[in-house]
Amino acid sequence: MTRAAHSTTSLSPTGRQMWTRARGLLLGLAVLITAGVVIAAMRSGDRYGSLDPRSADRSGSRAVAELLADRGVTVRVATTLREATTAVGPDSTLLVAAPNLLTDSQQRALRKAASTSGGRTVLVAPGPTSLETLAPGVRSTSTTRVTALAPKCSLPAVRNAGDVDLGGEQYAVADGPGVDGCYPVDGLPTLVRTDSGEGDTVVLGAPDLLHNERLDKNGNASLALQLLGSRSHLVWYLPSLSDGSTAPDGGDESFLDLLPSGWLWASFQLFVAATLAAVWRAHRLGPLVTERLPVSIRASETTEGRARLYHQAKARDRAADVLRSATRERLAPLLGIASAHAHSPDVLLPAVAARTDPGDQGPAPLLFGPPPADDAALVRLADQLDALEREVRTS
Repeated sequence: MTRAAHSTTSLSPTGRQMWTRARGLLLGLAVLITAGVVIAAMRSGDRYGSLDPRSADRSGSRAVAELLADRGVTVRVATTLREATTAVGPDSTLLVAAPNLLTDSQQRALRKAASTSGGRTVLVAPGPTSLETLAPGVRSTSTTRVTALAPKCSLPAVRNAGDVDLGGEQYAVADGPGVDGCYPVDGLPTLVRTDSGEGDTVVLGAPDLLHNERLDKNGNASLALQLLGSRSHLVWYLPSLSDGSTAPDGGDESFLDLLPSGWLWASFQLFVAATLAAVWRAHRLGPLVTERLPVSIRASETTEGRARLYHQAKARDRAADVLRSATRERLAPLLGIASAHAHSPDVLLPAVAARTDPGDQGPAPLLFGPPPADDAALVRLADQLDALEREVRTS
């Protein structure tokens, strides 16, 4: 007779135990969700980013947009490449707020539209990645801090504005007709204007003079109005990740397309470092070293500690297995059975039945039966096993 199989054991967590273990995590998750909803609600108003003509924040550009509107210049915000390229013309100024965010294909399309429009293009703080396409002939060489700078050039708009808050990117450009380099630092201009005859391009080294908090300082307002208000229409292009033209060849972009190349290289380096660390930590620890404990632990304390663990986990099946296994191992030598057959029902049960009163069911339920249903049944099982062992010893 073998032990009956059971699909579940008392070690399976109950619903109450699962709730006790998970309630801390659920509470933390609820707090995070609530905080996210509150923050989203607080920021759901009319808040815009830096250099946005709709933003009244310190780094916004609403002040210059309203000044231009007072002078009769219409300001149109474009957030996609299609909106920007279709709105440019000979009577318009195209302001590109973040040219470095544009992909190569976007830069080429924008340059083509601007060069054939006959209007003005203003690039705000372009770097080496965008200058080669958007402003050929202009190179970014270094950067400097933003401070009040003198014009030091003959461009009328710059001479009328006087000192302005500029700096940021410093540029190198070859001298020639239709080329002006203004507001230099160490001989390198931070504002460059190039005129191709079919429209001009203005390169600003920093956006600070267009911010609300700086517009009333020095000649910032004057220069901003002259650069952006020379035509009757201003297209304010704010590149965004939601623009479908950011995908290669105009197709659907993947998650990897949104990541800068530096992040991919850094992720590969982290992967290599993690692999090497795993190999280093996976070395063999060697054989176990035995040592004497600093204190003596009584066997009864160990037994009581294990019993408490079984009771806390409600592991009546494991406890019953331990009791039955120990009883079988003690009965085997008393019955003249080898230890290797102590747990074999076919060998042990007939020998036990021959030395004891078989009763109604015999020794099989005691030695190889199912787990007890409750703690009281476990206690009865322990008593019955003791009685069976005493009976075998005295027979």
